[in-house]
Amino acid sequence: MRVLRRLKIGFGMARRSGRVLRAYPKLFVFPLIGGLSGVAFIVTLFGSLYVTDSFLQEPGLAVYIALFVAYLVETFIASFFTAALVAATRTVFHGEEPSIRGALAAAWKRKLPLLAWSLIAAIVGVVIRIIESEDNIVARIVAGVFAVAWSVMTYFVVPVIVFRDPSVTEMLKESASTFKNTWGESIGAMGTIDIVTTLLALTGVGLGALTFIVTAGMGTVQLLATVLIGGSTFIFGLLLGKALSGVAKTALFVYATESTAPEYFDDMDFSEFGGDKSSSTGRLGGRLGGSGGGQI
Repeated sequence: MRVLRRLKIGFGMARRSGRVLRAYPKLFVFPLIGGLSGVAFIVTLFGSLYVTDSFLQEPGLAVYIALFVAYLVETFIASFFTAALVAATRTVFHGEEPSIRGALAAAWKRKLPLLAWSLIAAIVGVVIRIIESEDNIVARIVAGVFAVAWSVMTYFVVPVIVFRDPSVTEMLKESASTFKNTWGESIGAMGTIDIVTTLLALTGVGLGALTFIVTAGMGTVQLLATVLIGGSTFIFGLLLGKALSGVAKTALFVYATESTAPEYFDDMDFSEFGGDKSSSTGRLGGRLGGSGGGQI
């Protein structure tokens, strides 16, 4: 029953995050630009390595250096535009109209902690890949467990950076503490959002396949129609998932650090999170509420 209740809470978080996106569709801009920038960088990096053959002919150190650069830049790009999304969502929760320029400026003010986080994430990413590359099932299991633990511990890193002015140790510590205190609702909300994203992505694949069959024999038109219809739906699903995740994560962080339901979520009973009405508010807000402000 507790699992079902948390899934219900997660669905509620996702649905209310959808309300925010319907009211402020400009929030889609941040995951869109971030995604395009990330793809462009990866294509450029690995495209150049493929052309020079260095990536294929000299595995080992060259590969891991390339991976480190890729992880570093990709993480920074993704974190930067996620930070802009969090900042814009914070403005919405403040009852104000979000500004794309203002949100990007707010993210840019946090460029140094975002860069520090990206460096750490890149190092950890390479270490995980090195462990995974071992021809050993135990090593792969260890790498998988480490990757999951790292993802959990750093789940709220970007909101911490946006809401605070943290050191590296503080951003990791508070992110882990926030997830620990909101693990049920975090898993429920993100699980529901992942389901919605997957369904939309599969719908895109299905529409693409159907379009390919219907337009059989049309040559270039067949290819263009398949990519346009199937690809646009698939990409929309991914962008929607990113945007919903950013909004829901910001709402969770606001409540965890302030024990206050943000706007658009004020009809939810946050006191039921974690399953203990009497202690939930104190458990979520008490430890974190005094750790550096948290006001929005």
